[in-house]
Amino acid sequence: MAGYGPVMTSTNTIDPTTRCRLVLILQEHEIVSLSNSELQRIITAGDVASVLFSAPNMEESIFQNAVEPLVEVTQSSEIAAIVEFHTRAAGRVGADGLQLGQDPDALEDAIDNYSPKLMVGAGNVKTRHNALVIGELQPDYLMFGKPGGDIRPEPHPKNIDLGGWWSSMVEIPCIVLGGNDHKSVVDVANTGAEFVALAAAIFAPDKGAIDVEAAAAQIKEVNRLLNDHAPRFETSDE
Repeated sequence: MAGYGPVMTSTNTIDPTTRCRLVLILQEHEIVSLSNSELQRIITAGDVASVLFSAPNMEESIFQNAVEPLVEVTQSSEIAAIVEFHTRAAGRVGADGLQLGQDPDALEDAIDNYSPKLMVGAGNVKTRHNALVIGELQPDYLMFGKPGGDIRPEPHPKNIDLGGWWSSMVEIPCIVLGGNDHKSVVDVANTGAEFVALAAAIFAPDKGAIDVEAAAAQIKEVNRLLNDHAPRFETSDE
């Protein structure tokens, strides 16, 4: 997952590939509510490495029809589109990646069947043991935290612990779920994680009408915080 998404120098004075980057989670409410133009306005407000489309309880055909135009908008903005769990829809809409859970057997099957055509990641990894077992399968990334789990301002301490431990010893990139306060990206970045995932911090958690301008402003602010406070990754030239 290294190099996920573009270097958006038009919105960032610092190359964002040298520090923790944002993964934006779209859940069912956003998937069915956002128009193409609204999504584009949000994801081009600042550097976004990828968009994770997470609606595991939606019926597959409904999910596919709702997500397909949003995937096109995401990719036209040179941002990776990742589909969670809906394996057939991921292929049919031309997604860049597929995210499953922490079941190693399901993950191994997905890697065998879809990689390298699709990036395959493991989400909601809960323990160090499971992380190591999954790591042996060489997925493209691991995610610590579950979409919908961002119910407090701060990231869950367990996810912070797992992200810091993993980042310090394994080269496979990881995503750590932030809290519902955009300032939580700093805590995630300080773990050394390559990516921070946000949902409720960008979109109103009450699932009311989506304020597109406010969401875009949050994307800008998240990038400012990461530019100002995220540790820089070492590069081969250093």
